[in-house]
Amino acid sequence: MSAPAEFLKRTHECGTLRPEHIGQRVVLNGWVERSRDHGGLIFIDLRDRSGLVQTVFNPEHAPAAHAQAAEARAEFVLAIEGIVTRRPPGTENPKLPTGEVEVQADTILVLNPAKTPPFYPGQESVDESIRLKYRYLDLRGAAMANRLRLRHEVTLSVRNFLSQRGFWEVETPILLKATPEGARDYLVPSRVHPGHFYALPQSPQLMKQTLMVAGVEKYLQIARCLRDEDLRADRQPEFTQIDLEMSFITEEDIYEVVEALMVEVFSRYAGVTPARPFPRLTYKEAMLRYGTDKPDTRFALEIADVSAHFADSTFQVFRRVLDGGGVIRGFSAPGCAGYSRTEINGLEAFATQAGAKGLITLALAAEGAKGPMVKYLTPEQIQAVTTATGAKTGDLILMVAGPESEVCEPLARLRLLMGKRLGLIDENKWAFTWVVEFPLLELDGEGNLSPKHHPFTSPMEQDLAYLESEPLKVRARAYDLVLNGEELGGGSIRIHRRELQERMFRLLRISSEEAQVKFGFLLEAFEYGAPPHGGIALGLDRLLMLLTHTDNIREVIPFPKTQTATCPLTGAPTPVSEQQLEELHLRVVPPQE
Repeated sequence: MSAPAEFLKRTHECGTLRPEHIGQRVVLNGWVERSRDHGGLIFIDLRDRSGLVQTVFNPEHAPAAHAQAAEARAEFVLAIEGIVTRRPPGTENPKLPTGEVEVQADTILVLNPAKTPPFYPGQESVDESIRLKYRYLDLRGAAMANRLRLRHEVTLSVRNFLSQRGFWEVETPILLKATPEGARDYLVPSRVHPGHFYALPQSPQLMKQTLMVAGVEKYLQIARCLRDEDLRADRQPEFTQIDLEMSFITEEDIYEVVEALMVEVFSRYAGVTPARPFPRLTYKEAMLRYGTDKPDTRFALEIADVSAHFADSTFQVFRRVLDGGGVIRGFSAPGCAGYSRTEINGLEAFATQAGAKGLITLALAAEGAKGPMVKYLTPEQIQAVTTATGAKTGDLILMVAGPESEVCEPLARLRLLMGKRLGLIDENKWAFTWVVEFPLLELDGEGNLSPKHHPFTSPMEQDLAYLESEPLKVRARAYDLVLNGEELGGGSIRIHRRELQERMFRLLRISSEEAQVKFGFLLEAFEYGAPPHGGIALGLDRLLMLLTHTDNIREVIPFPKTQTATCPLTGAPTPVSEQQLEELHLRVVPPQE
């Protein structure tokens, strides 16, 4: 029976029925989760976003409805009317919130039939490309629906919390001008202005700084950001961030607001209250002790610099590294001294793949130190390395030698590998860490200065004297919030004086003419009374990924792109017609083979 224009409109949601509803006549609308024919009685589990409930069709009580129920299949959309009753003793389902009751149905209406789907909502082991192509089916499953609900609730909680603290939510433009922010821009051609383009914002950075000049003082936006960059599990071409900016503040004000916000979110949605203040590490400390600026501090295995202990080494590999200004660093893997040659080879291959020239191992067996390197080391050197890494008998010391830039990442990845392999990571722990005092500048692949974060980050006042003479020595008033080894967000105190901003541009080889074209409006704004200001952007998708214990942000985004930046659901990106190209004054040039 098909649905008329006026269908049976629900009185209750499926997942809300409880024993207190027994005896009430209800109308339910939803999808068929499953249908079962038990020799006369037909059971249909009906599902909506609130959950599901069992409905029963008895041929003796409602023969017409029973006949219609026999035709219903999974994912049919139904309206069902009946009386809520208690389930017979012994048939209750304690796994369901509605498991004590059922609906004795006497009316059924098919609002829409459904083809057999390529997979059923909530079905496990479905290829991700299929899930994304039929995302509307995927989102019907309980796990995905719960993530959507959590996304809504967390976003609402963030808005309410910051609103109560005096933040104004202000929308910033999506169509902007291209400005350098670390990734390639997505460009939008202008039909009205041939040969001119808008850029989709990589972040609202310049706009929120302009809002500070405008006297907004406390800005908030749940902002959409778009970046044309290489993708990975925790990165998407379009993503959402919790964007904040404040005037007349220092770093401590940012820390206070963000820590309080995280306590609000995690106490409400993770059932834990993070201890405040959050620990802080300088960038140098993080790189030394963990090999990364986003350290997972849930477990130990801290890295130690053992370079000084080999200053007089005659071993040529160490000698070349140290004479060239490199370092030797390592950590101790507890209880791994008995690793086989095959296991050691596996670690060496892992380290090499991560960028190391090789891996140096030292096993502290009961009968003494073992390993290919032992013959090159003095007993004093072995003891010094053992002490520095905190190793004990039965442990395996893992060391990497080379330029600091080539040592950190392999050791960081090895540390994580061993932490997981040895079961040292408490998956129920939330370890927040601030990483502070980043370098203001770094060298790009061509040896030129580039900003570590972005060109609007303020240098530390005490380092300004080195800005032109020793720029790599200058520290930034920048900070990242790290959670369980994931960068949850980053920000900085901004430059708010034109003179300093222009000095920064000169260091980055941005001419006065180029600066005027790209940033002229901001530079001019600084001359009309720009207050000291700073802010932070927290990744909403990454926050939800952590809260839901998933390892891929596509699992918490309603309609994500694949790692090739395509949308299996809609087929985007797609070619456009010649007429559209002509209207935009564009011509497509095929790429060369």
